Amino acid sequence: MALETVIPGSHLYPDLVFPEPLHVPLGMARSQFRAMGTTISLLLPVEHLRHGEEIVRTLFGDWEQTLSRFLPESELSQLNRLSGKPVIVSELLFAVMYRALVAAQATDGLYDPTLLNQLVQLGYDHTFEELPAIQPVTEHPVSPGGRWRNIHIEQAVRLVKLPPGISIEFGGIAKGMAVDAALECLRQEGIHTALVNAGGDLAVLGVPPREKQWPIEVQGKTRSWVIPLHHGAFATSGVARRRWRQGTHIRHHLIDPRTGLPAQSGLWSVTVAAARCEQAEVAAKVAFLLGMEQGSEFLRHHFLAGLFVQEDGTWATVGLWPGEAMLKEG
Repeated sequence: MALETVIPGSHLYPDLVFPEPLHVPLGMARSQFRAMGTTISLLLPVEHLRHGEEIVRTLFGDWEQTLSRFLPESELSQLNRLSGKPVIVSELLFAVMYRALVAAQATDGLYDPTLLNQLVQLGYDHTFEELPAIQPVTEHPVSPGGRWRNIHIEQAVRLVKLPPGISIEFGGIAKGMAVDAALECLRQEGIHTALVNAGGDLAVLGVPPREKQWPIEVQGKTRSWVIPLHHGAFATSGVARRRWRQGTHIRHHLIDPRTGLPAQSGLWSVTVAAARCEQAEVAAKVAFLLGMEQGSEFLRHHFLAGLFVQEDGTWATVGLWPGEAMLKEG
């Protein structure tokens, strides 16, 4: 389906955004747990469920303990408290920092890991489960982002020096990287069929027995569709769940670094398919910030497929996303 084709919908599923496996394939089993501020869902071969779940739980637990801005004792929180000073960090924190800076450079700063102060100023200062629905009005103007350009790193010794007064919040790229890392750990343990979904950041390894693909339910504002995923990853950026009120303004967590304020792109969600979850996650967020027209050009430029859902529930696809199959579903 061409991007210019826009399909109207009704209002059946106002709170649903994230991709999920449609069902548990024969010979597979499902497991779920909480980590990194979201629900981690696994589909694994029945005979590997216990071992595979232990591997993935351990990985996500380690990543959360290292990278969560909501844990005062996490390594990231300690780094943020030492902004302006050189700090030797762990291999994990440095790896995520390095990939975050690569993403910021590649997107000309539309992905920006230095927006934590803006998020806090706009009211997102607790986990979303603890966040009051109504926040006080900010007393000071919110500044744009861009301070990632002033982060100093030395790869040989894993040194990071943040600009004074700047704090890091990696956002979805850390979850996407964790999904990719979890699948690689499973593969190294001899598990060659798996699906890992971290709150909408989803990737697969192999395909289920006697199947040609994974049937994934991708949900827009007004309905859902079953999309076949043969390999690679999906990621969604959207505003259905993480929203709150600050004074008279509705806020959400997708901050536009050009303004320092929640993006106003006219979109409800963007879902991107890519080879790796990390790549899909960054691309979905950037496409959301850019809006329908410029976001579609961004995906085309990077040879990525995507689904754009607008605030009114209409939708459009770009690249090799199976829009014709969506139309057949009605």
